[in-house]
Order: sequence, then structure tokens, then C-alpha cells
Amino acid sequence: MITVLLADDQDLVRIGLRALVESEDDLAVVGEAADGLSVVELARRERPDVVLMDVRMPGIDGIEATRRIVADSELTGTRVIVLTTFELDEYVFDALRHGASGFLTKDTRPADLLRAIRLVAEGEALLSPSVTRRVVREFATRPARVPRPHPRLGTLTDREREVVGLVGEGLSNGEIADRLVVSPATARTHVSRAMVKLGARDRAQLVVFAYQSGLVES
Repeated sequence: MITVLLADDQDLVRIGLRALVESEDDLAVVGEAADGLSVVELARRERPDVVLMDVRMPGIDGIEATRRIVADSELTGTRVIVLTTFELDEYVFDALRHGASGFLTKDTRPADLLRAIRLVAEGEALLSPSVTRRVVREFATRPARVPRPHPRLGTLTDREREVVGLVGEGLSNGEIADRLVVSPATARTHVSRAMVKLGARDRAQLVVFAYQSGLVES
């Protein structure tokens, strides 16, 4: 059973999300919160597998709530999907930078939202190539931004650094395999080893590490 925590300041949105999630046999809602502080408290108490997190909430916003949840050593198994009405690059970037595993707009189709919950619960990143590339472009155009290499970057082999850069470009394992002329299994192994060495919770964090460390070419 995948446990889900709902965070949104609109009652109707939470009611709709609860009805959708609880219509599935393998999903269960373990709590609801209408403000950022409450969702952090509930997450610490319930330790859900996935949090569906609104961006704009009273108290602290969803981005800060995400940061606190991800930073909590007791919640290493909890993943956050950020939901918002606004598909703005800045929201996408902030959500990823603070540890979200995915980003969806509220007009996402129900079937896609359910798939997203399952995907993120398995430790995958919910990050489409188009969103990844938009975020990378947005980062590349920030004039004052200086790359800040990850402190463990030196532990990666040259091939692993190359693979992390390709993940940052939004390539799937299959696309990485084609680019490097290796098998998909080999590409997947490189990605997994890089995640372990960098302490990345999921693929979304590899994207953040890639452009923060200057591994993605603009």
C-alpha cells in the first residue's frame, strides 16, 4: 500500500484528490493539511510515501515545506510531488532545488496523477525532458550564477560525470545508452552508481546536481 499525504489550502481540491487517490486499491490517504506548517508536522507523524504538495499555502509555502521534509533525516523514504496552477520555470526550479521528486500542474489528467504517485513512490523522478530542458535553459541564462560543484563530484568516474550531465539534459536511460553507444543496462548502472556516490534521493536530484556543478552545457 502506498500512503499519500495531501497538502492544499482549498477544501474542494483536497476532497477531489482524496476521492481520486482512495479509488485505487493500492493507494491510501493518511492525512490532509491546509497550510505548510501542518503538512510538515503530519509528514513527521505519518511518514507517508508520497506528499502531494500545493505551492501557495498559508504559514509557509509548499516549497519551504518541501525543503523541511526532505531535510528531515526521519523522512528519507518520503517523496514530494509539487502541484500548482502555475507552470512557471521558477516554481519548477525551486521545487527541484529543495528536493521535490516531481512537478505537476493541477490540470494534469487523473490517470497521469495516479501514475505519478506510483512512479515517485518507487524512487523514480517525475520530470519530463521538456521540463528539464526548460529549467536548464533558465539556469543557463542567469547572469550571476556561478557553478557550485557537488562536494562528492570528485568521486565520479569520467563516464559517470558524463552520464550525470546527460541526465541533466533530460535524457532517459535509453537515450543515454544510444548517445554513449552502450546497453540500456549499462546506462542504468552508471546512473545508479552516480546517485549512490552523490547521495541523490532520486533522478530529479541528479538533474539539480548536474546544472549546479556545471555539467550541463547551455
